[in-house]
Amino acid sequence: MASAALPQTDVAGITRPAGRLDLTTALEPYRGPWNARLAAHLLRRAGFGGTSDEVARTAAMPMNAAVDSLVNFPSTANLPEPDNLYNFGQAVQQLFPGGRPKAVDDMQRRQVFMEIQKGERASIVALQQWWLNRMLTTPAPLQEKMTLYFHGHFTTAAIQKGVDPQMAFDQNQLFRQYALGNLRNLTWQVSIDPAMLIYLDNATNLAQHPNENYARELMELFTLGVDHYTENDVREAARAWSGWIVNRLTGQARYVPRRHDDGSKTFLGQTGNFSGQNIVEIIYQQPACAEFWANNLLNFFVYNSPEPQLVSAVAALIRASDFNLQPVMSTLLRSNVFYSPRAYRALVKSPVEFVVGTYKTLGLNEIDERAQRALVQMGQILFYPPNVAGWPGGANWLTSQTVISRENFVASLVNSPMMDDASWMNDMPLNARLAASQLVSTILHGDASPSGLAQLADYLNGAGTSALGMLSGENYPERVRGAAYLTMAMPAYQLN
Repeated sequence: MASAALPQTDVAGITRPAGRLDLTTALEPYRGPWNARLAAHLLRRAGFGGTSDEVARTAAMPMNAAVDSLVNFPSTANLPEPDNLYNFGQAVQQLFPGGRPKAVDDMQRRQVFMEIQKGERASIVALQQWWLNRMLTTPAPLQEKMTLYFHGHFTTAAIQKGVDPQMAFDQNQLFRQYALGNLRNLTWQVSIDPAMLIYLDNATNLAQHPNENYARELMELFTLGVDHYTENDVREAARAWSGWIVNRLTGQARYVPRRHDDGSKTFLGQTGNFSGQNIVEIIYQQPACAEFWANNLLNFFVYNSPEPQLVSAVAALIRASDFNLQPVMSTLLRSNVFYSPRAYRALVKSPVEFVVGTYKTLGLNEIDERAQRALVQMGQILFYPPNVAGWPGGANWLTSQTVISRENFVASLVNSPMMDDASWMNDMPLNARLAASQLVSTILHGDASPSGLAQLADYLNGAGTSALGMLSGENYPERVRGAAYLTMAMPAYQLN
């Protein structure tokens, strides 16, 4: 029987039962015990965690009903959109209300450029804040989690190369629209999205001067992976993609036939007068494409370095679903492998997951400005991926510096006035052992070692200090907040 060894312990100190994971039944529906601990696991992976009440509600449902509530999410069309998004065309009209003068000297050009950059940066900050709050409060957490997933996959950086905030938002909305949609169709729509056309230079791809940048990244990073195409495939695909432009004043993409190379092309073994849409279709006919997406989805939602047999099984599911994500994610989120000890707390939280999840865990209903400062220090700034490959993720998120940044963020938040109305913390029992147990249950869902729990109780009792402990009530709110910070500093809290 095909199986994979399970670790007995991990960095979080979570005990995992000895044995092996049966890969032949990995995608079959999970039929084991269902409880608050697994409900919290589902909410972290398919969203950004849950408040105590949300975890309790989810645990009270049957597992299948809980997954159904996530994959069949309600319409979010009526949710508010960001205000006054800055775009290049409007900026030019505001700076030159009577029309751009015929002669603009270098100083005027620099001033205009500086004004536009200033407006774009302010708009991007507002857009980041809008998205963080949407992640926190949306009734469709899986939709936002998929939007974040695609944001890190089909990477585009705002402001760079002329991608204005309106384009960045429009692309974000595209990811939201296709959150559980068809990957093939999304790939085509992303390919002709103005932000992507500009960012990867496809808007300057001419028949006479083909630009290979997007053609290469489409295959290497977005759909196939290395070793599944040749340099000639890159050149021929670049020719097929020629002809698209973006009007910088309107922000709209348009296909211009006279700029397109309409000659015969040979791509991945097929020959014809191909367009960009033909390139996408041919890519999605390759066996490697489904394998690529299977590996990618497993790494993001289940665990890193998935076994080849598991990747192949998910790839078969993707092909059977014709690259529609809803049935794929529905199967994954109710599968044996998803609820296995191998998958539980197996992924490092990204900074965005950590920050949004902390507000959620603490029961706060609005994200304030400290979140964005923390994300800069932790290394994940929304709409600013480091390069076209996106954020490296995994263990790369945890360095000595970023761990300190996480701890500083939590300390700032738990000691802020925002926590004054957090009833679940204000109602902690005046018993150190019971309070420690309640904190670990609420924040970590029991995932703390006995020694960690004992140290937390000692802190609440004022061990090693002149404090009289919890029973006296001395500095009670401050001590509980300090204990909450210590709980969130435990290894398990860094993991999804």
